[in-house]
Amino acid sequence: MSSATPIDTVIFDVGNVLYRWEIRALYEKLIDDPQELEWFLAHVVTPEWHFQHDAGRPFAETSRELMAEYPQYATLIAQFGPRFDETVPGPVAGMGEIVAELADKNVPLYAITNFSDEFWGPFAAARPHVFGHFQDILVSGTEKLVKPGAAIYELAIKRFGIDPARALFIDDRQDNVEGAITCGLHAHLFVDARALQRELEALHLL
Repeated sequence: MSSATPIDTVIFDVGNVLYRWEIRALYEKLIDDPQELEWFLAHVVTPEWHFQHDAGRPFAETSRELMAEYPQYATLIAQFGPRFDETVPGPVAGMGEIVAELADKNVPLYAITNFSDEFWGPFAAARPHVFGHFQDILVSGTEKLVKPGAAIYELAIKRFGIDPARALFIDDRQDNVEGAITCGLHAHLFVDARALQRELEALHLL
């Protein structure tokens, strides 16, 4: 990606950009039978079900509904909220170092994340070594706006007080990248830290 306007601001996604996110990481500890695990992840606690939390619905509501539909799995469904952090098996390799290096170079850092409001607080508080570098983070579940909808990018641009033509947004999903571009941001489709580093070097940010 090249830009006639210098890029001086970086906006990150969080899940599968800064930190890995896998529902499986929790439930493979709780379901021993491989076939049952696959069925459960495909039909019961799914990313689509969890997306309701990112959109602002509380776990108490979504879990109650899901337990009514799958009463045989009520105990397992109930584990999702209290043990949400176990769906985050660790950082994405190399990304903590990139964030720290950008911060050392005084590059303004922000984030736009599809994330539950109630899960975000404990998650972020446990990782100050990364999120302490960010000037502001817009959380979908708090705002009840989700990517790739234009409204969340427009709110971020306004709240962060940035010129979108001077900002690079980084996300692992093509639809989110396209949403950002539609709102005037530059964007990088995240694959791994090495490719991102090359992009940031080309933009003279690293």
